[in-house]
Amino acid sequence: MNYVERVLENLKAQNPNEPEFHQAATEILTTLAPVVEKHPEYEAAGLLERFVEPERVIMFRVPWIDDSGKVQVNKGYRVQFNSAIGPYKGGLRFDPSVNLSIIKFLGLEQILKNSLTGLPIGGGKGGSNFDPKGKSDREIMSFCQSFMTELYRHIGADTDVPAGDIGVGGREIGFLFGQYKRIRDEHVGVLTGRGLSYGGSLVRTEATGYGLVYITDEAMRVRGDSFKGKTVVISGSGNVAIYACEKAQSLGAKVVAMYDRGGYVYDPAGIKLDVIKQIKEVERGKLKDYAQRVSGATYTEGCRGIWTIPCDVALPCATQNEIDENSAKILVKNGVKYVAEGANMPSTLEAISVFQKGGVVFLPAKAANAGGVATSALEMAQSSGRMFWTFGEVDKKLKDIMVNIYHNIDGAAKEYGYAGNYVMGANIAGFIKVATAMMSHGIV
Repeated sequence: MNYVERVLENLKAQNPNEPEFHQAATEILTTLAPVVEKHPEYEAAGLLERFVEPERVIMFRVPWIDDSGKVQVNKGYRVQFNSAIGPYKGGLRFDPSVNLSIIKFLGLEQILKNSLTGLPIGGGKGGSNFDPKGKSDREIMSFCQSFMTELYRHIGADTDVPAGDIGVGGREIGFLFGQYKRIRDEHVGVLTGRGLSYGGSLVRTEATGYGLVYITDEAMRVRGDSFKGKTVVISGSGNVAIYACEKAQSLGAKVVAMYDRGGYVYDPAGIKLDVIKQIKEVERGKLKDYAQRVSGATYTEGCRGIWTIPCDVALPCATQNEIDENSAKILVKNGVKYVAEGANMPSTLEAISVFQKGGVVFLPAKAANAGGVATSALEMAQSSGRMFWTFGEVDKKLKDIMVNIYHNIDGAAKEYGYAGNYVMGANIAGFIKVATAMMSHGIV
């Protein structure tokens, strides 16, 4: 049994019943085998064992009072995974599906994603099994204030800087920041994704979706291709999906489908993004309303069927494991050419294998959706310097970062003999920077 296999076996034995964490660790560590073979000093220093073990795991209860006066209790998490190259950075996810396994998988992926940006930020993740859907603003404020009353002691502008994720948008960030400021009596960049009136950055809302399209566009450009005239299917209908749709359409693509938890909408004439934004951002409604407002559009209950729609480009932007092996086979059979992950780990390991064997250009999440955290780091830079950059300035920096990520993962894949395998390239390129820093710090 080689070094990677031993580490994986021990990880699974020591962390039972954490399937998402096992999946992420397996995908990452197996691709790092060529690097480990080239650097035997990593095994001597127990580097992989330290890499997959969080530096700190914080779990806490979050009591709050709902509008009927009843006390509710949720679980809160913050996994501070690796700070070798900078302060912990990663979002907070408020969703009923949240558990320790999911937070650990997200945190492990975040280490490499943050490294790929080229910016000095380490990896972390957090959240709660609290569901903000259907809650009043007062209830969400009550929850956020209780959550931050515990979390504040573990974070800081130079220690750990959380951001938003699923279920945590501008409203939630505002409530969280207000409580932190009240407790600590300081106005610092301890959270990113803040409102523009109190230290936020332009482009942050659009960043993950825009960045997803920028890196895909670069992969197309080097192949003499472009988004112009392409048919695109996007899963999800949150910020990532909406702004990926916006940017893809601006580059000449026709986005024909999107979905939310209830089901998917198909518009063969091309999604009317203004209608989507009205429903999801203003009304906080359901996508089924789209089909009632737009002639020729259809709505289908359930989400899996969206991947049966023929497309040139698939952008999964919803949640983990939404594309399984069967869906991947259908996409390949229908002629998909590019798959870029806007969500975290939306494709199963089996699906990724299908894409790679089918000759699809597959851009994994840790590279493809790094635009959000990259722009969060740009927000941190603006906060530190008491500066405010224009939309154009931030957008250019974001595009440059995403283009550089593509060429870094492409170069790493080629260097280790896996040209075109961007899963290998992303993991290797991100890991080498972190490993070098960890070796420099000694056994800590």
